[in-house]
Amino acid sequence: MRFIVLGAAAGGGFPQWNADSRACRRARAGDPAALPATQAGAAVGVDEGRWLLINASPDLRMQIEATPALHPHDGIRSSPIKAVVLTNADIDAIAGLLHLREGTPFALYGHGRVLRTLGVNPVFEVVDRSVVPRREIEADVTFTPADATGEALGLRITPFLAPGKVPLYQEGEDATDVAARQGDTLGLDITDGRSRIVWLANCALVDEAVRARVEGCDLLCMDGTLWRDDEMVVQGVGRKTGRRMGHVSMSGEQGAMAALEHCRIGRRLFVHVNNTNPALLADSAERAELEERGWRVAHDGLEVRL
Repeated sequence: MRFIVLGAAAGGGFPQWNADSRACRRARAGDPAALPATQAGAAVGVDEGRWLLINASPDLRMQIEATPALHPHDGIRSSPIKAVVLTNADIDAIAGLLHLREGTPFALYGHGRVLRTLGVNPVFEVVDRSVVPRREIEADVTFTPADATGEALGLRITPFLAPGKVPLYQEGEDATDVAARQGDTLGLDITDGRSRIVWLANCALVDEAVRARVEGCDLLCMDGTLWRDDEMVVQGVGRKTGRRMGHVSMSGEQGAMAALEHCRIGRRLFVHVNNTNPALLADSAERAELEERGWRVAHDGLEVRL
């Protein structure tokens, strides 16, 4: 399999448009230790010229242009993007679909709850259903992604329910159960029959079910939103903890690094990293710590061949 990180940052990207933190200033100044990053997404494929995208971030057009493998190459109007699978209905995961509205076929996969969210919002009808079929997937049911005509892409994907929450715009006033498993947040277990990639960029809690899912995978792309749970509160840029936002922290006794320490995993990547997270900075103590523990922070354009 060939895997490309299209975007490594959390919502808002890095630097974020309204953020004037020291880290964001360093990124804007071109500091090589503060690499800018677009919002999280990836591409995976086994055949050159046929790609499946994981989510469609608001930065998708920019990400496509920055990735030669995703450029059109078969006629005046064409695309090697043959399918998109959505792991949730957050703005950061679905807004980029609007960049794909110009009538080139691909297949769109999502949990029923996610597809219903698209279905009740008429703006997404610009992605013509007669050209882009919407295909429902179920947790724990393996499917073979195919293009709009039904031709298989050489992958098998098992979606699984991850501890998470509904999108912010769907929360009620008393939304507190952010670790619920309802289909609002999915992880993806992807294989070509030889190697496995697990995508888990949104995860509120690493429990036994999550550990069982990632065990033995060749590449794990893990939620790296925050370094510590109260990070945004301490920095004065928000009132919610990471857990309340549906994101496990990198560090701490219940953080991802500790919780997955004894799992058998090939490569460990953090994705969906927020602009407040000091581990974004290559020269930070936090980056040094996570690398010492066998992790890496993804960057836009990072490619892994398995």
